Amino acid sequence: MKRSNLVRVTLLAVAIIGISLFHYLTPLHLPMLHDIFQRLYYIPIILAAFWFGLKGGIISSIVISIMYAPHILFQWGARPTLELEKFLEIVLYNVVGGITGFLSQQEENRREELQLTAKGLEESYRKLQSQADLIIKTEEQLRRAERLSALGELSAVLAHEIRNPLGSIRGTAEILRDDFRPGDRKYEFLEILVKEADRLNRVVEDFLGLARPLPVERETCDLLAELKEIVALVSGEAASRGVRLNIEQAELPPINGDREKLHQVFLNLILNGIQATGQGGSLTIGAAYLAPREGNPAAIELSFVDTGEGMEPEVLGRIFEPFFSTKTGGTGLGLSIAQKIIESHGGRMDVESRPGKGTTFRVRLPV
Repeated sequence: MKRSNLVRVTLLAVAIIGISLFHYLTPLHLPMLHDIFQRLYYIPIILAAFWFGLKGGIISSIVISIMYAPHILFQWGARPTLELEKFLEIVLYNVVGGITGFLSQQEENRREELQLTAKGLEESYRKLQSQADLIIKTEEQLRRAERLSALGELSAVLAHEIRNPLGSIRGTAEILRDDFRPGDRKYEFLEILVKEADRLNRVVEDFLGLARPLPVERETCDLLAELKEIVALVSGEAASRGVRLNIEQAELPPINGDREKLHQVFLNLILNGIQATGQGGSLTIGAAYLAPREGNPAAIELSFVDTGEGMEPEVLGRIFEPFFSTKTGGTGLGLSIAQKIIESHGGRMDVESRPGKGTTFRVRLPV
């Protein structure tokens, strides 16, 4: 029995016993007091009915009848008129207990129905909210797909119109460079021309990589080993900028994916984190295995947490848009391509950021 119910039963028992003792101990030549005590029995009856419903009202009225009947028989037996009146009072005890208990039970049933209805409405609201969020995400994906579709149509033309002349320019610059020695100003200018041609070629490659479907050559990948290799590669860059690189150890199962493309994604995210973090800051790479639950398959979640300046909400909302970049000279294609690579693996990439609080990129890949 619950503690609250135990307290209520105790109060009812004390009340019934106390009123009964008043009846038995009060002399009969004080009928006014007996009338008062007789009416006091209604209090525990009504309370029992409200607290415990029909069962409580009936039980309390029966207990009171049993305790009050000897008093009528043995102390009021010499007065038949009063005895009949008091037996009628016992009948009223049971009637009041039954009716009050029944009404209280009905009220309790209605309250439970309303609570169930409220829970159902709350659950429906949560489902509608999740569906609304899903619709918003789907609309964003459709808009992005439309932009990529237009980009794909344009890329076919640009690939031919830019890359062929660009290759000719680079080849001509290399031939002319051979006529000069290192240290000559014309040699340096031609060297710059070759490098800029290479840079422009990479931009075109990124452009095409974003627009066309990405073929995924799947093989067994150890993500933690891949991350350690990348950290070793960029440790010099991080040290020159005064950024600490931390990688958390974790037991991760291998996944089936394209190692080269995932390497490209992780390298992009780590370099972005280093460049966004100031002197004395840090970039922490975390890894966790997510067990399957609620219909979601098992997955590995990687986090890239920097202590940089963070991003404003308007910047955060456009971070994956093609050609949007916050870096001077950036193409704005790195994160777009990275997101496309992760999606081609059946995963997803999210970002969280607050001004002055740093930025966190999360990559989730199915096992």
